[in-house]
Amino acid sequence: MSDLADWLEQTFGAAPGALGRYERALTHGSQASANYERLEFLGDRVLGLVMAEWLFELFPDEPEGALSKRLNALVTGAVCAEVARTIDVRPHLRLGKQARDDGAANSDNVLGDVMEALIGALYLDHGLEVPRGFVRRAWADLVHSHAAAPQHPKSALQEWAAAHNRKPPAYEVLDRSGPHHAPRFTIRVSVGQQAEATASGASKQEAETAAARALLEQLA
Repeated sequence: MSDLADWLEQTFGAAPGALGRYERALTHGSQASANYERLEFLGDRVLGLVMAEWLFELFPDEPEGALSKRLNALVTGAVCAEVARTIDVRPHLRLGKQARDDGAANSDNVLGDVMEALIGALYLDHGLEVPRGFVRRAWADLVHSHAAAPQHPKSALQEWAAAHNRKPPAYEVLDRSGPHHAPRFTIRVSVGQQAEATASGASKQEAETAAARALLEQLA
């Protein structure tokens, strides 16, 4: 058995069928046109379904809004990248030289996308049962880390502004740097003219979330 096949079986608990699908899930656009993007599209939906089903079972008394908050917190690119690091995806990535030199192997964007692509490949190979089992193992600590549904910082900041009769939070991109596969965004958020905070992240959404969290800490 190849190193990749062995790693896939140990990681996902099922022997892979055709390896080509998993090889594609691990291939960045800098390496080949047959890359992970289509599988990422599928895996994102599979992860969402599996997670929604699981949360529905785990928290039978929570309303839809609370379940949505949990779901949104658990399927972010940063969380998917964290799981990818935990299962040691990086040695198996297929990157072009420039992307590797630019640090794509450590990029949350790349690792998060690859994690979703692998879930997509797993679904095509085995149906829903195997990816369901993997997600429930890999996300177990994360799912149980909050007794109450987490409030997203952007939602919490918007609620703070409304409660204090302020204008809704305004987000502004101050800077975008880095290569296409590993961008870095700097965002400023402000509520009226007195309160503002700045933060950076690997995507606009991540940077906005970090800025909202920073401003909430100032306002606390």
